[in-house]
Amino acid sequence: MRDTVIVEAVRTPIGKRNGGLADMHAADLSAVVLNALVERAGVDPSIIDDVVWGCVSQVGDQSSNIGRFSVLAAGWPESVPGTTVNRACGSSQQALDFAVTSVMSGQQDVVVAGGVEVMSRVPLGAARATGMPYGPRVLARYGDFSFNQGISAELIAQKWGLSRTRLDDFSARSHELAAAAQDAGAFDAQIHPVLTDAGPVSADEGIRRGTTADKLAGLKPAFKDDGVIHAGNSSQISDGAAALLIMAEDNALSLGLTPIARYRAGAVTGADPVLMLTGPIPATEKVLHKSGVSLDEVGVYEVNEAFAPVPLAWLAETGADEARLNPLGGAIALGHPLGASGAVLMTRMVNHMRDNDIRYGLQTMCEGGGTANATLVELIA
Repeated sequence: MRDTVIVEAVRTPIGKRNGGLADMHAADLSAVVLNALVERAGVDPSIIDDVVWGCVSQVGDQSSNIGRFSVLAAGWPESVPGTTVNRACGSSQQALDFAVTSVMSGQQDVVVAGGVEVMSRVPLGAARATGMPYGPRVLARYGDFSFNQGISAELIAQKWGLSRTRLDDFSARSHELAAAAQDAGAFDAQIHPVLTDAGPVSADEGIRRGTTADKLAGLKPAFKDDGVIHAGNSSQISDGAAALLIMAEDNALSLGLTPIARYRAGAVTGADPVLMLTGPIPATEKVLHKSGVSLDEVGVYEVNEAFAPVPLAWLAETGADEARLNPLGGAIALGHPLGASGAVLMTRMVNHMRDNDIRYGLQTMCEGGGTANATLVELIA
């Protein structure tokens, strides 16, 4: 098995709903990061064996293999194929795993992994508008549960004893850390600006400066009248794309490239589909076991902030150091463009590792249906 590396990682700014990226077609937005990726790495796209592209709502603008049409929109040679992956919110993290596995095995040499979601144009839940994906047997197996992620987040908060105050404090932390990171220029090198008809979009749009738990306390619960989950402690509906360049380490060196990080291990697991969002807990255990790295050796954890109870339950179960968790803020502040989020988080994490000389980084995503991906990478000094 070949050592496999992330040579380059780039993302668009994350646009807020109906914000600066709302008029971009998903294929065109994808093309921005695909071209930025090869330009930054200094490689010809003709050497790319495949593009594995995550996308969740594969209807309308994002239907009919958006991965392939993104390649064509980028103007790359027609010989470069593309495919589209859907593992719910972990789609582009799974795209990374597929790309790495292909390169490790020797089946392919150079693969791009990433994803896109333009939720302003293809709304959350659009893929369910014409039918019910679960079927009567699944519903009967789980007592006709609605498979509503907001209700699942409420159940997690209840199970782990997470009060609304604790959730809102964590959410305010996300905005505070994201604002500090943006002000310090931590995102500048990883973001490629997007030129739109209205002008360039060059910064993440979702950060709400000055957010406090006291301000969030005034928001109404979204899923239960007496619940603790609301818009302010949930991830934002967003637009964005991100891409990662994957190849064997010896191939990268022969091409004169300087990799950022080595892929150490990946894992995917299923969990209770009613709680739904707890999969990062067993996925973390699984990936650490596979890698032989202990949690206390990991210098940064990116645990997607789909809802505040998700990373907080993960913290409670793993005993991880909260100071290392989402140190640049998370999806509550920066947004969650579904199919792009796995690649966005990885881009954010490997850049943070390089900027701060952190050896190991761990990323994990909860996913609809009760699955989760976890990935461990190692900085190449």
